[in-house]
Amino acid sequence: MGFLCTFDAMLLIDDILVSDDLKDTYFACNLHVCRGDCCVDGDAGAPLEEKEISIIEDYLDEIRPYMNERGIEAVERSGVFEYDVDGAYVTPLVNNAECAFVYFENGISFCAIEKAYLEGKIKYQKPISCHLYPIRLSKVGEYEAINYHKWHVCAPALIKGATEGDPLFSYLKTPLIRKFGEKWYEKLVIAMKADLPGSSHIQE
Repeated sequence: MGFLCTFDAMLLIDDILVSDDLKDTYFACNLHVCRGDCCVDGDAGAPLEEKEISIIEDYLDEIRPYMNERGIEAVERSGVFEYDVDGAYVTPLVNNAECAFVYFENGISFCAIEKAYLEGKIKYQKPISCHLYPIRLSKVGEYEAINYHKWHVCAPALIKGATEGDPLFSYLKTPLIRKFGEKWYEKLVIAMKADLPGSSHIQE
């Protein structure tokens, strides 16, 4: 398992492909402008890893008090997950709109799972896909890939990020460590900060 190779606009760190967008994109969430619409817009719920389904099921009684009535009804109807068009696990939606685990305060969307975590009721913060956003995980051949998901909903975060944000690899340090570990993240930082002239390229 090698430390570092390069692909077209991507780096291979151990067995994970990482888009150059993680160092080239500066980002800072601006909830007062975007209103948390990433939890409301879209055509499917948040991606879930299989192991997360049982975790959410186990904690559902602690999460439910922070959910709104429509979300509770959606979960009672379909369970804590559905399948998207590709057959992947995702959180259920309310009327094909917001995630079932969304609640609203002052017109801003928040996560009931994370609220239960912050209140000390559970030890699971939220789906890793939500924690990592705006990057998404996918498969590229035999590799797992980390890519920046460009979405108009996050335009305010790019504007704010241009003046006071951090590159994505730094902004998302905590979820990246949660997913891949501290040693891998240390390699990522070295790679993101390194000048890599003369690297070979292939198409994704």
